[in-house]
Amino acid sequence: MLTVELINNNIPRLKLQDSVGKALQLVNDFRVTHLPVVADDKFLGLISEEDLLDAEEEKMPIQLIQENFIYAAVKDNEHFLNAVNCSNQFDTSVVPVVNEENELAGVITTTDLLKALGNFAGTNEIGGIIVLEMERSQFAISEISRIVESNDATVLHLNTTVHPETGMLTVTLHINKKEIAAIVATFERYDYDVIYYFGNENFENEIHTNYRHLMNYLDI
Repeated sequence: MLTVELINNNIPRLKLQDSVGKALQLVNDFRVTHLPVVADDKFLGLISEEDLLDAEEEKMPIQLIQENFIYAAVKDNEHFLNAVNCSNQFDTSVVPVVNEENELAGVITTTDLLKALGNFAGTNEIGGIIVLEMERSQFAISEISRIVESNDATVLHLNTTVHPETGMLTVTLHINKKEIAAIVATFERYDYDVIYYFGNENFENEIHTNYRHLMNYLDI
């Protein structure tokens, strides 16, 4: 999905001649922390609510605090994940979208980004979640997919994160079925460390079951 597809045209844009008071009112009305500022449709930057509140006089034009503008924007032909990164980097509630001429096409709100991320991650798909932890050298998508597919299931989404201190890799799998006990058991048989799982059924893997049966037998 491209950034242009997520543009929200309801968020207003400010001009340099607009007063601090007007900007603050719009920030409050639209429940955002930043608003874009333009001149002749050219994007100049974002003004923050914090800088507006620090202004000396509400009647003064925002042009007088232009040095505080944040130039944070994405192009209209970029993948929407770049907008997510921009929002995180600059801690803004809106991400301006501009064209090649630096004209403001509109903004993407963090609410719309969150919805897009949810759809991108497949959260609207019914299924189970399995989280693995491993060394980077152990990570092989083909092997992980083979284990899942050997249990008549499919990986809908796979995400990886690296622990900043240990360097361990956390692999989150979204599976297309909620009955995941057999899949979890298979991962454990192949010495994968399953640190979390969520599905319809309570987990009881084959190794644990066999062990319990053996103990019951020895007690006879």
